[in-house]
Amino acid sequence: MTSKQKQLNLKKQMAPYEKSDLTKSIMQLVNTLGPFFLLWFLAYKSLSISYLLTLGISVAAAGFLVRIFIIFHDCCHHSFFKNRKANKIIGTITGILTVFPYHQWQHDHNVHHATSGNLDKRGTGDIWTLTVKEYQDASWSTRAAYRIYRNPFVMLGLGPIYVFLLKNRFNRKGARKNERINTYLINAAIAGLYALMCWTIGWEAFLMVQGPIFMISGAAGIWLFYVQHTFEDSYFEEDDKWEYVKAAVEGSSFYKLPKVLQWLTGNIGFHHIHHLSPRVPNYNLESAHYNTAELQNVPTITLSTSLKSLKFRLWDEGAQDFTGYGAAKKSSAVSQKQRRTKTASVKP
Repeated sequence: MTSKQKQLNLKKQMAPYEKSDLTKSIMQLVNTLGPFFLLWFLAYKSLSISYLLTLGISVAAAGFLVRIFIIFHDCCHHSFFKNRKANKIIGTITGILTVFPYHQWQHDHNVHHATSGNLDKRGTGDIWTLTVKEYQDASWSTRAAYRIYRNPFVMLGLGPIYVFLLKNRFNRKGARKNERINTYLINAAIAGLYALMCWTIGWEAFLMVQGPIFMISGAAGIWLFYVQHTFEDSYFEEDDKWEYVKAAVEGSSFYKLPKVLQWLTGNIGFHHIHHLSPRVPNYNLESAHYNTAELQNVPTITLSTSLKSLKFRLWDEGAQDFTGYGAAKKSSAVSQKQRRTKTASVKP
C-alpha cells in the first residue's frame, strides 16, 4: 500500500465517528450553558462579598465559555447536529455569547482547514507565521510588527480584544450578502444583550464580571489555536508538496490535557482528528483517536511541553521545524560571510 493509499484509508476510518448524536448534543448544551449562566450569576452576586471570589468564579465561567465556543465551532462545521438549520440556529446563539459572527468565522475557518500547513496559502484563519528567509528579507517595520504580534503578552493579552471584540465586528472583503447580514445581526444582538445587562445590573458590575470572563476565555482560546499548530516537528510545505492528510496528522497536535481541561475544551486537544475530519463532533474525537491504530504515534504535547512553543517564532524550511529569531540572525551572518568569501575568491 502506497503512502497516499494509507492516507486515504486513514481518512475513511473516520467515517463511523462523523455521525452526530442528538441526545449527546442536547446534553452538551445543557451541561455547558446551564453551568455558565449559573456561574455568571454567582460571580455577579459575589461582588458584594469579595472581588477575589468574583475572579475565582470568573475563571470557572471562562472555562465554560470556551466549551460554548467549541459548540459554536462544531456548528460551523455542521457536525453538532445532522440538521443544517439547527447548526445555524445554535451556532448563531453561541456566536452571540462568544462574540463570533457565524457565517464569517465559518468561511475563514474552512479556509484554514483547507490550507493549514500550506506555505503558499497562508493568511486566512491562521496565526501569522513567517519562514526564516521571509523574516530575513522583510523590512524593518514588518519584522517589528511580527515580533510584537508573536509576543506572548500581546498575543494572549491584546489578542482577544483585537480579534474578538474588534476584528469580528467587520465583514471580510468580498463577503456574500447572507454573510454580511449575519454579521450585522450578531453585532446588533451582542450590543442589545450588553446594553440590557448594563441597564439591569449597571455597567460597572457588568464589566467587573464579564471583563475577566472574556479575557481569560479569550486568552485560552488563542493559546489553544496557537499551540495546536506551533509545536516541535510540525508540518509546513509548499503547495506542490502539500498533502491534506499529512498536514492534519503531522501539522495539528494531540494536546494531551488533564481530564478536567479536556472536558472544558470540548476535546479540541485531539486536533489532529478534527483536521483529519472536521465532521467528527467534539464528543467523538477521543474515541476516534484511541480506536485508530495509525494515530497512536502522532505528535503529542502536554501542558508542560507545550510551553516550549512560546520560543518558536519562525519556520525553518531547511530543518523542517520551528526556531527562534536567533537562528535567523545566525543564518544571515553565515550567508553574509559566504558572500564575502565568494567575492574575495574572484578578485584578481
